[in-house]
Amino acid sequence: MRTMIAAGLLIGAFAPTGQAEETDKWVTLFDGNTLEGWNYDDSYWSVKDGAITGQTTPGHLLEKYNTFCVLADREPGNFQLRLKYKIVGGNSGVQYRSAVIDDKKWIVGGYQADIDSTPTYSGINYHERGRSILADRGQSVTIAKDGSKSVVQFADKEHLQELVIKQEDWNDYLIVARGNHLQHFINGVLMSEVIDHQTEKGATKGVIALQAHAGPAMTVQFKEIALLELD
Repeated sequence: MRTMIAAGLLIGAFAPTGQAEETDKWVTLFDGNTLEGWNYDDSYWSVKDGAITGQTTPGHLLEKYNTFCVLADREPGNFQLRLKYKIVGGNSGVQYRSAVIDDKKWIVGGYQADIDSTPTYSGINYHERGRSILADRGQSVTIAKDGSKSVVQFADKEHLQELVIKQEDWNDYLIVARGNHLQHFINGVLMSEVIDHQTEKGATKGVIALQAHAGPAMTVQFKEIALLELD
């Protein structure tokens, strides 16, 4: 167990290829004051304290579907996406290479870098409205063309949660998508990795979107959102 967590921290300690030399090409996606450039249901999404804020309350819950704050007019394929997040209650996530299924309720499906207020899901790769969990926290998963999986457990999921993720506080999230190789880092540590050969169910490009989740009352916030598109 100690060896597994040490391996996970070692992997996460290295910056993804291309990050340092491309610093001048990062594009800011949120101005810190308005939701200009994003599509959303304004009964759930707003800007508070300089952060994009998704909030449900006991009197205004999402009961039947998740809704998203969707970045407009951009569908990146190969990229690095970095942001800070904080969550209190419930579950959330960052969609990428995804598709808008309903542009009235802003329902989205595709790859998701998960965020969770409990110790369960943060850092996993979840396929919203698709194949469900692709890789749990601490796993490197190769998905074959037929959908079968080869799993390497490089770190213990509970130890990653305890040692890396800050509860009800700001965390750094980095999503790296290059070809069929998808990586999720939280606070500089690799949380999960997917190599997806199931091309008919995967995606090579799509929208970026932030999730407000159905269920109990929750508040999730995002700030310092920036995108680096890769060749």
